[in-house]
Amino acid sequence: MTSGTPVPDDAAAAPGRTVVLGEQDVARALTRIAHEILERNKGGDDLVVLGIPTRGVPLARRLAERLAAVEPGLVAEHLVGSLDVTMYRDDLAQHPTRTIGATSVPAGGIDGKVVVLVDDVLFSGRTIRAALDALNDLGRPRAVQLAALVDRGHRELPIRADFVGKNLPTSTAERVRVLLAETDGRTAVLIEGAAR
Repeated sequence: MTSGTPVPDDAAAAPGRTVVLGEQDVARALTRIAHEILERNKGGDDLVVLGIPTRGVPLARRLAERLAAVEPGLVAEHLVGSLDVTMYRDDLAQHPTRTIGATSVPAGGIDGKVVVLVDDVLFSGRTIRAALDALNDLGRPRAVQLAALVDRGHRELPIRADFVGKNLPTSTAERVRVLLAETDGRTAVLIEGAAR
């Protein structure tokens, strides 16, 4: 996950900063992921799309809108929710001042459903491990799948995304930042740090 610091419009011109996905690239990636989800699950019946705050939530909303646009009968608002993982993280001792977010689940709950977790950047896998623990407290889904806009590698846990917008090999010295219009005023994916 990335921080909530806004990036100025001239971010692409800053030294050590590279734009790897623009607004249209992000839109295409989400449309492709929506098609892949529907294909893998043979439609949208019993789907629940849960975004992991911060940027996973607007991504989940965008993804639910695309699912509803492709699959007749699906209503985006009935598919989407958010899953706060703050109290399930294993780094609370190092970062005790995290803000606790809201968890909201569609009216039908998650029992027996296919839950698609949505996050902006898959890195170590620890956020997703926390999300799986949080899901256990909410119910028992039939299956859990993971959609990530960016997979940057460097996994510390045996976690893999089922749906990926872009695989982005990075060094550990680099930082991947996802910007979304809903939270940052513009949509882009940037790499900051070591020269590429």
